[in-house]
Amino acid sequence: MQPKNLKRLLRALERQGLDVTYDNHTYSVRLVNSPDAPVAEVLLPEGFPVEAKALKQLANLASVRHPSGGCVCRACATPDFHPGDAGVAIGSIVETVGQVIPGAVGSDINCGMRLHVADLTIDEFMAKRDQFVEKMKGDYFFGTRDVTMTAEAMRSLFQYGIPGWLDAMLDRPTGSVVKSDLQQLLQEGDGSANARGERIFLGGSMDGDWKLAPEELVPNAGMVRDGGLATIGGGNHFVEVQRVDKVENRPLAHAWGVREGQLAFMIHSGSRNVGKYIGGMWRDKAKATWQKGLKYPDSQIFPLSTHSHPELVASYLQAEATAANYAFINRLLLAELLRLRLREVYVEAPLIYDLPHNITLPEGQGWVTRKGACPAHRGQPVIIPGSMGAYSYLMVGKGNPAFCNSASHGAGRIRSRFDLNRRGASQNEAELGLTGIDCITLREERRIEEAPAAYKPIQSVIDVQVEAEMVDVVARLSPVLTFKA
Repeated sequence: MQPKNLKRLLRALERQGLDVTYDNHTYSVRLVNSPDAPVAEVLLPEGFPVEAKALKQLANLASVRHPSGGCVCRACATPDFHPGDAGVAIGSIVETVGQVIPGAVGSDINCGMRLHVADLTIDEFMAKRDQFVEKMKGDYFFGTRDVTMTAEAMRSLFQYGIPGWLDAMLDRPTGSVVKSDLQQLLQEGDGSANARGERIFLGGSMDGDWKLAPEELVPNAGMVRDGGLATIGGGNHFVEVQRVDKVENRPLAHAWGVREGQLAFMIHSGSRNVGKYIGGMWRDKAKATWQKGLKYPDSQIFPLSTHSHPELVASYLQAEATAANYAFINRLLLAELLRLRLREVYVEAPLIYDLPHNITLPEGQGWVTRKGACPAHRGQPVIIPGSMGAYSYLMVGKGNPAFCNSASHGAGRIRSRFDLNRRGASQNEAELGLTGIDCITLREERRIEEAPAAYKPIQSVIDVQVEAEMVDVVARLSPVLTFKA
């Protein structure tokens, strides 16, 4: 079935310079004046808004071509597709050859999801809920956390990610990590050491270079007290307590250690100020290297070419990896603070998986860059959160090449933060979907900005991706309470 008023919609989009067609939940889009660019496909459930700004951003991204050589050979978007603030739509995926596009990743490098479970019933949790929440508020909001580490550990963190950081911590544990089970962290980071296989995408390690990190975080000696580590961040980032509501794939859930009735702990955060530092620097560098005398691209999206600047491409990828390593550690430390409190109040909480978004990876003919989308290779765990008033899902990837082996990273916004906070906007709890929501935050506006009404219905996002054979459902998770910074 086609969306209502489809012909009128397509004519309106054509007037904005877009050549758009529709077939079976999929919009195909290309700039009218870029006939050589690949057609970008967007998978959208029926009834979802078709935002011209987001379609234009995706078509712009698909048409990025460096004059010295390099192009986009495939472009697509997942159902959480919506406009991005920096000119690249959230949910975009591009496969490039001969070029990389720093702006397609943006500043929240390796924003991602981490999921733990605990053999704890909802009644057992709620009996000590207040005690647990107060401890976590101290760690997440009031700075009682201690993530102090040596200069050597910080350099290892940026250079090698989780394995390098763990080696340094095993030599000299510092901060709250002295209370952690370092052997458990070691096993969780080493997929070969457990029957469930890899629990962290890429083992939490990319080819970084500590010299590309912010100077103040990599001193020659002494101790580093980084205020950004183990922080949730703003926007749609969160730490959420959930309940495993329903298991759909029992053999796979059992193999992963997931059972109905368990408590789950989902973390969504990224590289924080390190990502902003590296992402912003490299957007500027890509623009600065544009050939003098050539007109800037209308999209203001500047690629780096392996044909003209191979050394810059290599350096950018290493800088991105440096920020990605930091993000892996940030999520690990957020989880470890939570796990230490769980041990004090409740029980143990093993890791299920840690998965990145917003990252460039060597795949296909060159690189695949995902912005607000996640890898979904065959057999790989995939974590897709809903809003804090809706289900989240543990999925398994099916490795669909039509969508570059990817899946959505959430439900996707339907209303902007500005729209929700503007003068005259409804603050009614029921209209915003906030009735009964247990949101722990120090800022009331965060509840409004991240209200369930701000997001698309997650079930439609999941269903259309299952139908498209991108992912399958393993388990459904219902929200219990959410921490928002």
